[in-house]
Amino acid sequence: CRFASYSENVFLIFSFPLSPTGKKFRSKPQLARYLGNSMDLSSFDFRTGKILMSKLIKNRQRLRYDHGQSKGKPDLNTSLPVRQTASIFKQPVTKVTNHPSNKVKTDPQKAVDQPRQLFWEKKLSGLDTYDIAEELVKTMDLPKGLQGVGPGYTDKTLLSALASALHTSSAPITGQLSAAVEKNPGVWLNTTQPLCKAFMVTDEDIRKQEDLVYNVRKRLEEALMADMLAHIEEATSEAKSLKEESTDEETESL
Repeated sequence: CRFASYSENVFLIFSFPLSPTGKKFRSKPQLARYLGNSMDLSSFDFRTGKILMSKLIKNRQRLRYDHGQSKGKPDLNTSLPVRQTASIFKQPVTKVTNHPSNKVKTDPQKAVDQPRQLFWEKKLSGLDTYDIAEELVKTMDLPKGLQGVGPGYTDKTLLSALASALHTSSAPITGQLSAAVEKNPGVWLNTTQPLCKAFMVTDEDIRKQEDLVYNVRKRLEEALMADMLAHIEEATSEAKSLKEESTDEETESL
């Protein structure tokens, strides 16, 4: 065994102060300088003159790991290589092929677009919303310009589909622009848009929405003001009652 002979040689060096050449070693670095790269002394214990098996096993494992890491990975780059010369200007390598007309055609749309399930909005049908008092919340009334398209669609399903599109997509909602979707929805359906007919938002629609938002904010302001006044009145009544109780206690003490 190589390690047995190695440890035996080192033991002989330390057992006999004088080697055949008359060389003495008083420290491990001195021995390492003398041997050079001919032997690995990382797992050798200079004090005992023995090889430490635990360090030897760790060194072997580290060497295996470093060897595995040093293996080259497959190069998936399809661009032409460049000559690594000392020239200032890069000289590209000429690609020679027997069939220059053969080219690999790729469809970038297939790599980007993910498959979508058709009519997934129908899963939202039959769902109701309840408030904290477990009472049914009345659904919103959609404008007349929004009309559903596709088999078995209702206004409630369309409302859920529009709300889902607003929360899950940043693209503008235009509806199904193709008129052929009514004839064959399974073929001409645009999966990025909810199942409603194409619609146009006019200035009148924007004005009505602004008025609606203004009225809702006005009602909210009035409700908050009434709540604040109620809290002030309640705090005033509590302070008044505490003052009366303290006055009664002082009168009784007199």
